[in-house]
Amino acid sequence: MPEPDLRLFFLLQRAAHQLRTTADRRLLAAAGITTAQVGALFAVHDRPGLTQRELARTLGLRESAVTGLVGRLTTAGLVDRRAHPHEHRAVVLELTDGGRQALRAARPEIDRFNADLRELLGEDGFTTTALALGRLVEWDR
Repeated sequence: MPEPDLRLFFLLQRAAHQLRTTADRRLLAAAGITTAQVGALFAVHDRPGLTQRELARTLGLRESAVTGLVGRLTTAGLVDRRAHPHEHRAVVLELTDGGRQALRAARPEIDRFNADLRELLGEDGFTTTALALGRLVEWDR
């Protein structure tokens, strides 16, 4: 029997790619949005009035990447941009009815995807993995 591959960083990259590709395919079919878009929509949903800069920090992306993402969400009618009440150069983001509808359509597929992962990893493996990944997200060395 071959030795297991323990190159964690390499495995994380491959797993992230596989998960994102599968989730994108499933979310596009169910709700017409990608994982990046659903992440942004959830962030705006959870924090109405969020600025693009705050969204970039929340998603761990550069502001230039978020500008493009917000542009696509705005063009698709999922998010509105409004002038910030106190910062003249900033804009705040709000979900449109279309954005709320897209999130409603995505939620059942997200639940199915997580159920599939629970089945694949087992309940203990799912919880252990989720907790470990949460620690990695917060790790700053």
